Amino acid sequence: MVSTYCLTPKTHLEIPTIVVFLLKKLSPFHFHHCKFYSHHSLPFLRTSSLHVKAIKDGSFQNLDVANHLLNVYVKSKNLNHACKLFDEMPHRDVRTWTILVSTFAHVGSNGAALELFKNMQNEGIKPNQFTLSSVLKCCSSLSELKIGKGVHGWILRNGVVFDVILENALFYFYVKCEDFGSAKWLFESMEEKNSVTWNIMIGAYLDTGNVDKAVDLFRRQGLKDVSVWNTIINGLMRNGFERIALKLLYEMVKDGTLFNEVTFSIALVLVSLLKDLELGKRIHGRVLLLGIHVDGFLRNSLIDMYCKCGEMKMALKVFEKMDTYFGRNENSIEEVISWSSIISGLVLNGEFEDAFKTFTSMVHKDIDIDAFSITSIVSACASFGVLELGRQVHGLVQKMGHKLDAHLGSSLIDMYAKCGNLDDAERIFKQTNDMNVVLWTSMVYSYALHGRGREAVQLFEFSMSRGLLPNEVTFIGVLTACSHAGLVEEGCRYFRLMKEVYGIKPGVEHFTRMVDLYGRAGRFKEIKKFIDENGIHHLRAVWRSFLSSCRLHRDIEMAEWVSENLLRCKTLDARPYVLLSNIYAIKQRWEEVETVRRLMQSRGVKKHPCQSWIQIRNQVHAFIMDDRSHPQKNEICAYLYKLIGRLRKIGYSSDAKLVMQDVEKKQGEGEMLLGFHSEKLATAYGIISTASQTPIRIMKNLRICDDCHNFMKYTSQLLDKEIIVRDIHRFHHFKHGCCSCGDYW
Repeated sequence: MVSTYCLTPKTHLEIPTIVVFLLKKLSPFHFHHCKFYSHHSLPFLRTSSLHVKAIKDGSFQNLDVANHLLNVYVKSKNLNHACKLFDEMPHRDVRTWTILVSTFAHVGSNGAALELFKNMQNEGIKPNQFTLSSVLKCCSSLSELKIGKGVHGWILRNGVVFDVILENALFYFYVKCEDFGSAKWLFESMEEKNSVTWNIMIGAYLDTGNVDKAVDLFRRQGLKDVSVWNTIINGLMRNGFERIALKLLYEMVKDGTLFNEVTFSIALVLVSLLKDLELGKRIHGRVLLLGIHVDGFLRNSLIDMYCKCGEMKMALKVFEKMDTYFGRNENSIEEVISWSSIISGLVLNGEFEDAFKTFTSMVHKDIDIDAFSITSIVSACASFGVLELGRQVHGLVQKMGHKLDAHLGSSLIDMYAKCGNLDDAERIFKQTNDMNVVLWTSMVYSYALHGRGREAVQLFEFSMSRGLLPNEVTFIGVLTACSHAGLVEEGCRYFRLMKEVYGIKPGVEHFTRMVDLYGRAGRFKEIKKFIDENGIHHLRAVWRSFLSSCRLHRDIEMAEWVSENLLRCKTLDARPYVLLSNIYAIKQRWEEVETVRRLMQSRGVKKHPCQSWIQIRNQVHAFIMDDRSHPQKNEICAYLYKLIGRLRKIGYSSDAKLVMQDVEKKQGEGEMLLGFHSEKLATAYGIISTASQTPIRIMKNLRICDDCHNFMKYTSQLLDKEIIVRDIHRFHHFKHGCCSCGDYW
């Protein structure tokens, strides 16, 4: 009867009273029935009762019984009681020691496992293959090459017969300790190789970036099981060979190897990298057909794939069916990852409001909020520029007791800086007190964003003097700082330093920052030379930056030459067309303005509407040009009209021709339309909604125009009020009639 019950699968084991009663009646001879419980998590009280029973009836003296009890304790995760039982055992054999050694190895207590192994040898107990496999696993985890080699020597000296498990454990040990010479020798000398063996060797080559060797070894293998396919495809992805990985995935299908859950997850990651939505949908269909969509790990892979392919509707559909398929498995790893993934996806796709709502729902439902969810929502606050919400999230982080590590600290620094509060960004930076390149890079970039280029450069120099190795992102930050502050010579020196000293290959953003650096200073000849020397004629971002500089210096001839190089690419990006149109408008060449607009129409290029927004009392108010949709539109427009009249008295004048940059209106209507640019409407609303000494923070999705820039300077002077504007490139701090950019933007 006991054996029959033991064979019945249970998701949660409940032992009937009759079974417990029968166990009490069993003699020591029948105690082997306890073996079943060593494969399940037996409730602690029941385990203890078995222990007490064994002591009372004397069966504890039987080594086989004691070993079974020890196994029950460790499988029930009662390690403290297992150790206590181990110490109380009058006799111990190789199985006794192996149970405890393998358990400590399994839970990651590698040092304790090695200490036990040492004591085992001191007691004269000879380890078996399983003991030695566990010990080698510990050596692998700790990268203890010397100890592992000692174990290998002991095996050879004592004539222990290698089975494939022990041989694989030794092989994996050498690979993990990066002793590839010994690993290759062992691999070639192994008479019996199973799929684990091949996986280890292929994985070793992939981990060291030797893709050709890994693929060659994969081809050499005869019969390949699913795990080997998974290893090679995943490894190729990690090394940046997505197309070859996709080719092998199709080859796997042709080979007839059945996908498992891991294969499907790897395939979905590959789809995410390739942004191949149609393939992703086909894989999703196959998952549904096989009925394995209920796997939590696979479901999260589907959510991640749809998010990264920009298909948020499908991602949310999979996410919303979570409770239908699985019920509410509160705070399981799968559930937490699902919430984190959907929030991250919403942020990635710019759906910030939905991300905030989802995060709020996560908090209300008492879902465990992991660091990944926090950094995602902090990133959303940074991108959207909502300071008050960012502060609330920061407060939640402190309340939850999350450690302010480098990753979270850099996210908070970035958030405060991008929300216009550089003081709090500096405070977070000082609190961390960590020489981590991510943190220091965040602070360097924050200074650059706010136009404090010299402070960014000083911080960068100080970090290098402290031995901190800058990465490619650090150099983007310091080059941006030099560009915004007009530090041309310093920027050129850092660009050379990046290549020649730190061996960092310049990317698109580095080249663009250098062109911007030269361009802001009006050094167009140097830009041409820089583009030729670096062979970057194909980079649109570089030409776009060059064209922006032409607009800044109102150089039409150069702008036309740059435009020829840029527009021949037939880009659908509206920015270069708008820039060229702006330049013509400044020079009042209206026919050319119209020509550019017709070109945009013929190519189907659409300009993104200019939008500005401001947060007042936890609510975001967005405005577009000539916006009449706000509930307080009459009050806003009346105040703005009155404000412009007062500004004219102290020297402000509207530049009516600038309106032709953005709208197709008659020139006579220009001055009126300038008064209703989105940032002016947001400013007016901010003034009438806040106290006189409260700074106004305005976010804008495009570059601030010259007229609005002048308007902000005069307004800050007239009202003695600080106005902070974040446009697409940088922050402008307007105070006492001056801007932090020094009119250099």
